[in-house]
Amino acid sequence: MPDPDLNAGVLVHPTQLGLREFASYALIIDARSPHEYAEDHVPGAVNLPVVDDAEYAEVGTRHRTDTHAAYLIGVEYSLRNIAAQIKPLISKYSAKDCFLVYCFRGGKRSRLWADNLRTIGFEVDVIAGGWKAYRQWVRTGLQELPKSLSFRVLCGPTGCGKTRMLHELERQGHQVLELEGLACHRGSLLGDLPGVQQPSQKSFDSGLLDRLRRFDRRAPVWLEAESKKIGNLQLPESLFEAMHNSPVVNVVAPMPARVKLWREDYPHFAADPESMVRKLEPLKPLVGKETLALWMLLATTGRVDELFESVMTRHYDPCYARSNRRSYGQRFEEQRIELESLDGDALGAPVRQLAASVMG
Repeated sequence: MPDPDLNAGVLVHPTQLGLREFASYALIIDARSPHEYAEDHVPGAVNLPVVDDAEYAEVGTRHRTDTHAAYLIGVEYSLRNIAAQIKPLISKYSAKDCFLVYCFRGGKRSRLWADNLRTIGFEVDVIAGGWKAYRQWVRTGLQELPKSLSFRVLCGPTGCGKTRMLHELERQGHQVLELEGLACHRGSLLGDLPGVQQPSQKSFDSGLLDRLRRFDRRAPVWLEAESKKIGNLQLPESLFEAMHNSPVVNVVAPMPARVKLWREDYPHFAADPESMVRKLEPLKPLVGKETLALWMLLATTGRVDELFESVMTRHYDPCYARSNRRSYGQRFEEQRIELESLDGDALGAPVRQLAASVMG
């Protein structure tokens, strides 16, 4: 288990906000409106809005012309909404429990919750400066913390099983940063996850810092090589720089295994290969209209395996090779792992050997 004191010297501890560790609070209350909470919130926080979105808009509109009337209706809504949570939720906690409350700037909405909770007898901390102060703390943490961690980067062409290796490393008890999982995106033109929306940039940043803070600095952190953006989300510059200064493992797998992985990981494209080719149309200046025409022919005739192989060999493989050599230079070839199969039960032994070679 990571030692929480290892990161104490870096600006990533809630004491920088005048708080104890987030996990020590029995309940973290985000008093902002639901749309503010949806954009980003403290990990583990529960949204108990003092006013909901419609009420917040109404109070704001009234505030422009009549401040007194705005406060009157705002407090009315607030007391009603707080009262609605006392019995179903707040009553479940004991007097020994400590709560954390915050709003946008640590003002009226936080105070309404905190005053009522303290009246009941709970110990309550409030984030001074609210979510805005928390957001600055996150940004500072993302600048500083990656510099103190030791990364090991899995490189290699698309479909070679890097993500599966990360999952196996994690299953074996090693520290893993699965950036594509946090970003809800596989990191290319084909990376959208059907039915899954990417988090906001701010929410991604919060989740990323929360993950980084859990790592033990004495042990390596495994991750997959990524570009500066995963879908619509930007990686922190400090993490990107640390990644590109880290030791690299070049992952290699036979093409039949890679095609099989694509079938398993992209079943929506296996079922509708024409939709995949349409997503690849922006590549026309790179691969040429003849290649795109070939891909569409393979798609329309149901030759999915040939399509997957052609897309990898004609575009992704040379693209990834150029990118990895540009980013990692000679280190790209210093350590290599060849996988015969990408099935989950076949990765245990090679992953164990790889981890052992790094741990020494």
